[in-house]
Amino acid sequence: MCGIAGAISFTEDMREDMKIYEKMQTALIRRGPDQRGIVLTKEAAMIHTRLAVIDISGGRQPMTFGRFTIVYNGELYNTDEIRKELCDEFEFTTHSDTEVVLKSFAKWGEDCVEHFNGIFAFAVYDSERHRAFFARDRIGVKPFFYCLKSDKLIFASELSALLEHPEVPHEIDSTGAAELLLISPARTAGCGVIRGVDELKSGCCAVYDADGLHIREYWRLKAYELNETFEQTAEHVRELVLDSIRRQLVSDVPVCTFLSGGLDSSIISAVAAAEMKKLGKVLDTFSVDYKDNDRYFKASHFQPNSDPEYIRCMAEFLGTNHHWTVIDTGELVDALDDAVEARGLPGMADVDASMLIFCREIKKSGTVAISGECADELFGGYPWYRDEDIRMTDGFPWAQSTAYRSRFLCDEYAHKIDADDYVYSAYRRTADHAMKLSTDSGTDSRMREMTELNFYWFMQNLLERKDRMSMYSGLEVRVPFCDYRLAEYLYNVKWEYKDHQGREKGLLREAMKEWLPEKVLWRKKSPYPKTHNPAFLEAVTEKLRNVLDTKTPLTELVKREELEKLLMHGENVQWYGQLMNLPQTIAYFIQLDYWLKRFKIRLV
Repeated sequence: MCGIAGAISFTEDMREDMKIYEKMQTALIRRGPDQRGIVLTKEAAMIHTRLAVIDISGGRQPMTFGRFTIVYNGELYNTDEIRKELCDEFEFTTHSDTEVVLKSFAKWGEDCVEHFNGIFAFAVYDSERHRAFFARDRIGVKPFFYCLKSDKLIFASELSALLEHPEVPHEIDSTGAAELLLISPARTAGCGVIRGVDELKSGCCAVYDADGLHIREYWRLKAYELNETFEQTAEHVRELVLDSIRRQLVSDVPVCTFLSGGLDSSIISAVAAAEMKKLGKVLDTFSVDYKDNDRYFKASHFQPNSDPEYIRCMAEFLGTNHHWTVIDTGELVDALDDAVEARGLPGMADVDASMLIFCREIKKSGTVAISGECADELFGGYPWYRDEDIRMTDGFPWAQSTAYRSRFLCDEYAHKIDADDYVYSAYRRTADHAMKLSTDSGTDSRMREMTELNFYWFMQNLLERKDRMSMYSGLEVRVPFCDYRLAEYLYNVKWEYKDHQGREKGLLREAMKEWLPEKVLWRKKSPYPKTHNPAFLEAVTEKLRNVLDTKTPLTELVKREELEKLLMHGENVQWYGQLMNLPQTIAYFIQLDYWLKRFKIRLV
């Protein structure tokens, strides 16, 4: 895993701007602390920072083969198969997947992406054809931002690196304001929030040449007829899940797992522990908790029980070397700013900050971790899949707070933005994008829409959080449930099967029942843990009050009177599903203030 950046121009000499590219590279150094490289030609600047995981000595970048130069961020899980396919035509001098990607492009051109199973974002410059090719993985695990000027394309893994280029404006307009106050911490697919900045969407690739930028979608969730019994479906799921986890255990450095005691991380840990045992090794597992959470925890519909009991059960069941990270309130508040540095935007407040602290602790013991994100989106694990009233609500099920959010928009932007239309149109575009069959039942038709909404919105936000917080800590995190083969297959599994025994992720439970103890196998879903300590609300309230006592750009975007009301704690409206309530909303505005100041953002 790495950081990539660069610029392509067919009218300017890229070799004259070395200092700019060094600044962009420095902004990415946390993503790749082990090695760094820059290749400059007249038309292209190719920038790389490397976190060495596979072929530590041989995988240096930028990597050149003939007329092609690549900068690549990611991991291929079918590297060996592709290398064997190419061996008759090419000689390989390293064991790195970078060389496989590069020579795949030399062989298949733009169609190389069709051959890859992995998470990636990369750029290839072709010096003979005077063009550049960009691609992002099918699921969108790895980021790729860009700014297209009249005669230049500038790109980077992260917004912070892009903003180091003097031609990228540090500005937000009404679209950026709408994203920050009506949509965030999610983002509209393809939107970079900063004026003039876009993101290559998941499952897309592009060519940039003298005629401009040409983007195409090479993958999406497609509907097809699936005629399998429940037993066949469970067997198919089991094979896919096991194959995905095992592929993602390949590494030249030690691998560990996140373990929350929930279904998804427990399955991954169980398979990983079994594979480690074959090698005579013991798996390291990691969990996060909060100081005094046992004292303040209160069961709710979304979080019916706390994790520690189930974590201990799994760690003992698997015989892992288990590590706890316990976060105190002050530490959590202090990490809010670092979480903005990592994401490049304000995000999920303490949910981001705690992940950042957690990843820092894991990094002390290893470089590669495996996590259970995305099973809920694909298997229908969230409450909004299962509650028929919420499921049929015409709008984002996790974001029913547009009226509340719009109150915070300052008058200048409120007059320019139709809040309801902005949010509803984004919802409708995604729901209408869902591919369906004429034979779908009413329930299955809506479930395709729900999958599409979760896949391209809720899941993308969680993946962005995991990528930025982990990579900021120099930690690579892999997500086996994001295997595109699993996503393609599950999109076409009927809801009746996913809802096996009337339980969330019932199909996954049945498919993997031999891997877990009953207590964990049938545990009711519980989300990522957050602090329940009232000291957090007190601390963020005081911190936002201090912000409002100074000159702050925050009140140029957000109504001061609404922030003052927020600090009175009179309302507890969900800002973003169960993940962000009153304390997190206050913390979000602290992050927004920090972001505006840190990146010197101008409002236009």
